[in-house]
Amino acid sequence: MRILLSLFILSVFLISCDDRKPVSTKKVTGLALDSLIKEYPDSIGLLLQRVEERNSKFLYNEALADAARAFRLDSSRSECRIAYGKALINNPKRTEADLFRSHKIFKKLVKKEPKNTLALVGLANTYTMFGDYENSFKYINKALRIDPKMRDAYNLKGTNYRLLGNFERTVSSYETAVQQDPKFYEGYLMLGSLYEFKEDPICIEYYTTAYKLQPKSADVLYSLAYAKQKFGKENDAKRLYRKMLKLDEKYYEAYFQQGFLFQFSEKEVNLDSALYFYDKTLELEPRHIQSYHNMGLIYEDQGEKSLALMMYAKALKIDPEFELTKERVEYLKKRL
Repeated sequence: MRILLSLFILSVFLISCDDRKPVSTKKVTGLALDSLIKEYPDSIGLLLQRVEERNSKFLYNEALADAARAFRLDSSRSECRIAYGKALINNPKRTEADLFRSHKIFKKLVKKEPKNTLALVGLANTYTMFGDYENSFKYINKALRIDPKMRDAYNLKGTNYRLLGNFERTVSSYETAVQQDPKFYEGYLMLGSLYEFKEDPICIEYYTTAYKLQPKSADVLYSLAYAKQKFGKENDAKRLYRKMLKLDEKYYEAYFQQGFLFQFSEKEVNLDSALYFYDKTLELEPRHIQSYHNMGLIYEDQGEKSLALMMYAKALKIDPEFELTKERVEYLKKRL
């Protein structure tokens, strides 16, 4: 086994003078990449590959750890600066200090390499985070003058317009982004969400494209299923929710939405099935207020006021200010 691993490594890397520091010439992913990094923990090429992989899976905390290590190993290398700067921004627990650090990294890199489009867009992104859209657009446009087909520049432009509330330009920017990179599924997801917000069923087409590009993503499938549900394709939605649970059996929202469909369906009301799915939701997420509330509504419909009040009490224990439940409790108390 050890011999086979060595042969594999030789087929993937050019070995430097220090045989503990391979330079990547071919992409590897998943467990193979993890194994190689364990063997070669100081390989910047491998670390940067895993940063990219983890970003694509939204594993931002893990990506930050790898990017920080690569940066510590060689802070003068442009790729390391860009990876670390982006990771600081992407980190969901980022602080104001993280944003300023990222801004400083990109600003220095742009000064050193004024035609580095990744650095320009990275700097623009920090301005977006600061709410300085004028400077953000300035650096986005600099990047596009160098590379008119840069997907990430159009994507950030769309984000800016979205934050500024300009729907038409937001859509135009994301459309341009996916034209530059037809496999950019996040762009299709964003376009889908924009049209869904506008109550336009064309969102289903964008979500469908994203799903075709990412058929094993439960999150992408949820967006498509919910849009189908919202625009009257209930049977399709149920089928997709079932498919979601094969991908991720702990995705409790897929159970909840099936319960919702059985409770409020125009075609197939089945309150027993609805209760079953709400129970499944609560097994996975005991603090799911809407499940308790909807179960209370079912018990009201069945004339079980005590059971209804019990469900409402559980909802209000989690959130005493949940208005829908407070209204039902007041209504029932007046009739006891």
